[in-house]
Amino acid sequence: MKKAYIAIGAVIALILIGAVAYLGLNLKQAKTEKAEMQELMELDRMEMENEYRGFTLQYDELRNTIQNDTLAQQLNAERQRAQQLLEELQRVKANDANYVAEIKRLRKELADVRAVMRHYIAQIDSLQQINKALVAENTEVKAKYNQATTQISNLNTEREQLKETVSIASQLNATAISVSPLNKRGKAAKKVKDVRSLVVNFNIARNPTAKVGGRNAYIRILKPDNTPLTNGETCKYEDQNIEVSIKKYIEYDGEELAVSGIWNVEEYMQAGTYRVAIFVDERMIGSSSFTLN
Repeated sequence: MKKAYIAIGAVIALILIGAVAYLGLNLKQAKTEKAEMQELMELDRMEMENEYRGFTLQYDELRNTIQNDTLAQQLNAERQRAQQLLEELQRVKANDANYVAEIKRLRKELADVRAVMRHYIAQIDSLQQINKALVAENTEVKAKYNQATTQISNLNTEREQLKETVSIASQLNATAISVSPLNKRGKAAKKVKDVRSLVVNFNIARNPTAKVGGRNAYIRILKPDNTPLTNGETCKYEDQNIEVSIKKYIEYDGEELAVSGIWNVEEYMQAGTYRVAIFVDERMIGSSSFTLN
């Protein structure tokens, strides 16, 4: 009888040990999945922050080209809204209890900001239609020639200024920027000393208002000491020629386009945080960072 109790106790102990191990494994898996989800959401937050910052700069440029006081006030209000949303996004932290809800809310707000920008593009078309109507009226009603001529002149001036709105709203935007350090076998490098190439991937977002056709995309990789990885290639940015790491020819048709560039490492790579910036049409269309240990 005593041996039976001992055997039963041993079985129960084994069951308990197995249960603890199972629970521990599930807990570890849950923590890993949570960490991966938080990393994806943080990348999403960084992309949103870049877009909000870009819209804020665009509204600044638009406001400086408009002479119409009413339109200028509207642009200023939208600029302040974009800036406020950017600041709200920057205050959101991954460990906040309402992190997921805030990211969803700010993503929805970002869609509204884009819609407002399209609204101003529509206003350009409206002004052009008004201009055509005034030209026709000038032809039909000679008595109002001087008045119509003045109105047309003013509208033409404003139309030329608002053309810049199209240029700004149609600029390209890089999203989902990622960098994969690879070793000599083309596998993921775990240590900086093993890195033999850097593969930079990103998407150029869909934009029906953007100019289509071929152009060059430039990728600039800055080392932790803020010097660029470069082989002498340059691109123009803010009236200056800056050194870049990778030059990539692309054919853009207005739809989302996946782009990939490779930097082959031929120099000492130091550990630390590297920064990546994407340039197209003399504009920086996106940025990100990565760390090599």
